[in-house]
Amino acid sequence: MYSTFMSATPKIRIDLNSSVPAYRQIVDALRVLFVEGRIRPGDSLPSVRRVALDLGVHFNTVGEAYRQLAQEGWIDLQQGKSAVVRDRGLPPPAPVEQVKQFRARLRAFVAEARASGIAPAKIVEELKSLVQELLP
Repeated sequence: MYSTFMSATPKIRIDLNSSVPAYRQIVDALRVLFVEGRIRPGDSLPSVRRVALDLGVHFNTVGEAYRQLAQEGWIDLQQGKSAVVRDRGLPPPAPVEQVKQFRARLRAFVAEARASGIAPAKIVEELKSLVQELLP
């Protein structure tokens, strides 16, 4: 069962039957929208309660997602006010260890894709497409 939220584009979608916790799906989906510039600094996010109603999850689930995004520096949270997207500027270069961890996760993801029957050329095509979307 999938749920979506955000009244206008962009929308996020979560799978309520997934083994990935709903709050993590919300964090991941919003982070993608921030990185792609589809939600911009200064934009307000819907209230925790509104998102919870739209997605069919408990408001604490959305609250946890918003707190995680605030800890990562993506949004400002103030009691009684909308969550507002922050301007993070350019992040500092990642430490070597973080790049190694990213490579290991990417390698595992590519192996999972190959194991499910996705051809190497298709994986390359999709990765290139995603990288192009990230470039200014």
